[in-house]
Amino acid sequence: MAILVTRPLPDGETTASALRAKGFEVLLAPMLRFEQVAFHDDRDAPYGAVIVTSANALRAIESKLQGSPLLKLPLFAVGEHTAEAARAAGFAKVISADSDAAGLRERILASVKAKTLKKTSPLLYLAGADLARDLPGELGERGFTVVTQTTYRMVALPNLPAETREAFAAHEVEAVLHYSRRSARAFIEAVRAAGVEISALSLPQCCFSAGIATVLRDAGAARVLVAASPDEGALFVALESATC
Repeated sequence: MAILVTRPLPDGETTASALRAKGFEVLLAPMLRFEQVAFHDDRDAPYGAVIVTSANALRAIESKLQGSPLLKLPLFAVGEHTAEAARAAGFAKVISADSDAAGLRERILASVKAKTLKKTSPLLYLAGADLARDLPGELGERGFTVVTQTTYRMVALPNLPAETREAFAAHEVEAVLHYSRRSARAFIEAVRAAGVEISALSLPQCCFSAGIATVLRDAGAARVLVAASPDEGALFVALESATC
């Protein structure tokens, strides 16, 4: 029996390796495809800090950051995975919220209160084309100026890999891992198109957040589990509770 990982590549491969190290069999069925978007590095802009809510935003522009003054700015990352990507890209001062977008917003506000960040300096938000939350708007309501630069998009894949379709038909999938609402929606559409919706949604659906879980429940999934905190370790705990 295998755990189905719907996370886009290359992060899905990292998740698969971690699961195999725990003794799980793994099937990869990425439901979104990563695509870069043209990036303009405005070297003269007086930014005070950089905000990132996905490692993909940095992956998309890493090759263009060499020598960029952005690397000298503080970078606020939503979690440790994104923070690691920022350090790998060359950012020296990385602050991880170890949370979700709401926690990142509060971490930025706390930095202003602690006088380590000036509210008068614009913030550069490196983002994807489809935002699950209006973080710039929320910060704008608190007096910040936020400049959003889209660096990547995630394109939904309409079909399951043949191996995954066959595994569902043979009842060889034990549980499914979901990392975003968009990939969860793409998964639902793909299992419907493949004619395996009933068997797929009868399995435990382990979700990175409550918002993702809502997508699965609304689609009719009967067994939906949510990570206690927005990190992969907590997601694996939820998975182990579903499969023990």
